[in-house]
Amino acid sequence: MSDVGDGATDNRLRDIGATVAAAAASAGASWAFYNFLHYQAAAARTTIPHRTDNAPDGDGIYYPDGTGPVPYRRDHPVDLHLTVFGDSTAAGLGADTADETPGVILARRVSAETGRTIRYSNKAIVGATSRGLAAQVEAMHIAGDRPDIAVILVGANDVTATNGIRSSAQRLGEAVRMLVAGGAAVVVGTCPDFGVITAIPQPLRTVLRRWGLRLAAAQRGAVRSAGGRPVPMADVMAKEFLAKPEHMFSPDQYHPSAAGYALAADILLPEVLAAIGEWGPAPLPEPPEVSEAAEQNRLINRVRRAIGVS
Repeated sequence: MSDVGDGATDNRLRDIGATVAAAAASAGASWAFYNFLHYQAAAARTTIPHRTDNAPDGDGIYYPDGTGPVPYRRDHPVDLHLTVFGDSTAAGLGADTADETPGVILARRVSAETGRTIRYSNKAIVGATSRGLAAQVEAMHIAGDRPDIAVILVGANDVTATNGIRSSAQRLGEAVRMLVAGGAAVVVGTCPDFGVITAIPQPLRTVLRRWGLRLAAAQRGAVRSAGGRPVPMADVMAKEFLAKPEHMFSPDQYHPSAAGYALAADILLPEVLAAIGEWGPAPLPEPPEVSEAAEQNRLINRVRRAIGVS
């Protein structure tokens, strides 16, 4: 979940409606359905607030005893540099404090579990798509601040901006390859499942969900081929989001709340620890690539249950 609420919201949702409608028209759907999808996009624009704020800034040094952040200076010794790249979900938009953002949660937990001093830098940009990832990475490299471990969260904006699936995945792979060449281990949370975002009306939500799942599958292949570690984030869209949306979503009904970000960090943490050699001999957990809760909430599956068809 990312920036349907950013400054480009209106254009993106208008583009979604146009693209989906064109696909429907090519498939022989009625002109009424074409118009209905435009109405759906307009409804989503009025439901999801326009966001102009930024995520809380948690950059700094974190210590195993729980202290931090301490402002970073180059003469401060650190054991690992953890950097987050991507969109507003990576930045933590929707959280009230820096400690509630996914990057800070990861920095504190990695420090506590490994006993290492962690420098944390968040380079994510609200509204970013895969088109902006290379610039985020290049800016850090130019500054001479190469990370030891990088976490990327991106994809939702590529869906709402109707960017091509193959090209979006390729751009992500290129950013991963740049980071790996610079000496970083890379963990990528792939595109989330739009199926739980009830602020987006049906059937537009279903179309976005299918698009997002296709993008996530393409991202996994691109990340692996570039030397990164993909983490399917559909499990973030677990039953908690459907059962307790007021708890798991921020007030804009689109970005995660503190609880939602904590769940995302839980899913990313094992791969982050494994990437830096701190996971141990136990097998890594394997979160599902498609949220079972969102799949069961699909209209067709609800109808099947209602009429007793398995």
